[in-house]
Amino acid sequence: MFCLIMLFALCFASLNQAQSSSDGFIRAEGVKFTLNGAPYYANGFNSYWLTTLASDPNQRSKVTEAFAQARQYGLTLARTMAFSVGEGASSLQPNPGQYNENVFQALDFVVSEAKQHGIRLLMTLIDNYDTPGGRPQHVKWARSKGANVSSDDDFFRNDVCKELYKNNAKTILTRVNTITEVAYKDDPTIMAWELMNEPRCPTDLSGKTITDWVTDMASYLKSIDSNHLLDVGLEGFYGPSTPERLDADRPFFQVGTDYIANNKVQGIDFATVHTYPDEWYSDSTDEVQLKFLQEWMTNHTQDAQNILKMPVLYAEFGVSSKKAGFSVAKRDEVFTSVYTAIDSSASNNGGAAAGSLFWQLLAPDMSNYGDGYAIVLSESRSTAKIIRQQSQKIQPKQYRKLRNMENLKKKKKETGLP
Repeated sequence: MFCLIMLFALCFASLNQAQSSSDGFIRAEGVKFTLNGAPYYANGFNSYWLTTLASDPNQRSKVTEAFAQARQYGLTLARTMAFSVGEGASSLQPNPGQYNENVFQALDFVVSEAKQHGIRLLMTLIDNYDTPGGRPQHVKWARSKGANVSSDDDFFRNDVCKELYKNNAKTILTRVNTITEVAYKDDPTIMAWELMNEPRCPTDLSGKTITDWVTDMASYLKSIDSNHLLDVGLEGFYGPSTPERLDADRPFFQVGTDYIANNKVQGIDFATVHTYPDEWYSDSTDEVQLKFLQEWMTNHTQDAQNILKMPVLYAEFGVSSKKAGFSVAKRDEVFTSVYTAIDSSASNNGGAAAGSLFWQLLAPDMSNYGDGYAIVLSESRSTAKIIRQQSQKIQPKQYRKLRNMENLKKKKKETGLP
């Protein structure tokens, strides 16, 4: 009888494991992402503006157009804002605890459209910077509530600021989508939540303030949502835990974060890295910038694999057309270099580099959102070709699935089928 019970228990456990590995959520297993039990590598893009345009009926079609173009090139992951605070018609949270339902429904639309186009979302919960009202706005709100805050860095230390962040995170994670009728925390369209875009705390270069804040917030978010992955949102700057990685000639890289310590927090599932060699080494030659990029990626991938033992996503990279010496050939060389590093890691016994997202994708006729880094796939032919080739290499099955979806849609349109 005991043996029979044990056999039943083992079968039940195996069934649960099989269900959990095939429920459509992207997982982090060791140094790899998996989807339904198979390795998942991301070829993606940033589009921070999705909810802003979705909240405007006259421009909502740009969201659909961007996703459609991304799908044509095999892109499977989009990083975007799940926030906007402060004044303005496109603000999700104009005041603490007050939400603009029209903007929330715009975010619902973004999630729904991503699902329709076979694209996952990496959703950032707050910005480090003032636009569109990130960490500094929360400090202002805390001050108006009587909190003793003297600098924006008190966001990471002050209990009122922490409570404001937690309340907003809970509201977003538990939101039930008005289109899909699925709570965000239960929707596999969302790959992961990101605590903050590029957190920095220059008043504490040890990185400990950030680590303490991440520890608190990661535990809180995981208590609400155990389905989704979670990342910090770091740029990848090193700290005291790895002094051998610090670049003494570049004090700019000292911003109060620690790539190793901040990512080692329990509840953080993968690391992120941003890289802008043309910005960070603007006074150097193209050759120096490219060498930096290659070394930057090698170091972070190795450390993710050997020390952190988790996947690393290169969540922002690009080349600005507004920088002196820009050329499309230079941009293509950087894209190729990033993709080659990821391919090399993936082919090396499944290394930790799990994908990348360029900054940023725009739909056609969005010049007012152009920041120099923008890519319009239908207008950037050589770069778009490199992006498509990467989709074919890094996730061939997913690429073919997206292409089949596109071909089916065209066939239905041509034949008039529903």
